[in-house]
Amino acid sequence: MKRLLTTVALASLLASPAVAGALDGKSWDEIVAQAKQEGEMTWYVWYLQDDLRKAIKPFEEKYGIKVTIPLGTNATNGDKLIAERDRKVGDIDVFAWGATNFDKVKRADFFEKLDMLPKDDGRAHSIAGTDGQGYVLGFWGNQTGIAYDPAKVNVDQLPQTPEEFAKFWADNPEKFGFNYEKGGSGPSFFLNILRNTTDVDMYDGTASKDRLAKLKPGYDFFNKHAENYVITASNSDSIIRLNDRELIMVPTWEDFMAGLQKKGEVRKDLKFYIPKMGMNGGGNGVAIPKNAPHPAAAAVFINWLTSPEAQGAFNRTFGTAPMNAAADDSYALVLNEQSKNSMPWGTQPFRDKIVADFIDKVILER
Repeated sequence: MKRLLTTVALASLLASPAVAGALDGKSWDEIVAQAKQEGEMTWYVWYLQDDLRKAIKPFEEKYGIKVTIPLGTNATNGDKLIAERDRKVGDIDVFAWGATNFDKVKRADFFEKLDMLPKDDGRAHSIAGTDGQGYVLGFWGNQTGIAYDPAKVNVDQLPQTPEEFAKFWADNPEKFGFNYEKGGSGPSFFLNILRNTTDVDMYDGTASKDRLAKLKPGYDFFNKHAENYVITASNSDSIIRLNDRELIMVPTWEDFMAGLQKKGEVRKDLKFYIPKMGMNGGGNGVAIPKNAPHPAAAAVFINWLTSPEAQGAFNRTFGTAPMNAAADDSYALVLNEQSKNSMPWGTQPFRDKIVADFIDKVILER
């Protein structure tokens, strides 16, 4: 019996179309038909997994394709992608990653070109300055900014520059907080303060001691005002303390805050803005590994996920910035006039070196 089961499993594996170029030469109708025959697929995405399972129900109902979202973190999913690279057939059909994370690998070595998808000029082939190179499409736009309590802060008094934040801290001691770990909203805030208080180019990834030393005026700025601001434990801790009125202003993510508001977990009166000094925005992309076990289902899923309809639904449900130009974005928290204040993330490895240096020179000095 064991020998029979092994033989059947091996035959099934060898018959799988999950090899590089499996969809080459097929029309879109043929790909859809194959996807329905495959009947299932697996999407590796590391966050909001329960909510995303609900959000993709319309796809499952439309095509009769079951989508499984396994439990996993950003790090473990990335490790799995790399570990399975040389397997003939892997476990991942659709892989989600932060846009800049795709720069960690050579896209052509890991992923299929997405030119099998129907043409749609509205899709995001570039996310926050990161080019998908034809292998990656954006599906989730996010933006960091400042959340505030409008009952305590007038809209015409919102700080826009480092100097104005320093004044706000002095006028409202221990009412502004930001995190330096367990989430990127706090780092977005202090990285942009550093960018505005020094002449260091954040988009040169060279991580030298001399370049780090030039950030000293920015570190001095934070140390000078240290008694007036609060360090929080995480993105979640920041927004909880704002919601509970302990703090009146914190950095956060637009999509994170909007999702919590929609679920009734934080107050709906809280507001969000992007200061003129700039804060970082970006997004997440999806790709199909070369050894995907259900390549047709993966292609049909990505076509749906990046469509105007799905992207509009994500905007309503999660508050994400749509990754299709034709999608409805009327539920965004960010005013259109503030979109110009969005800044791409700094280049690695310099960015991570700055964060580590900030912790050493500012956080540990408090």
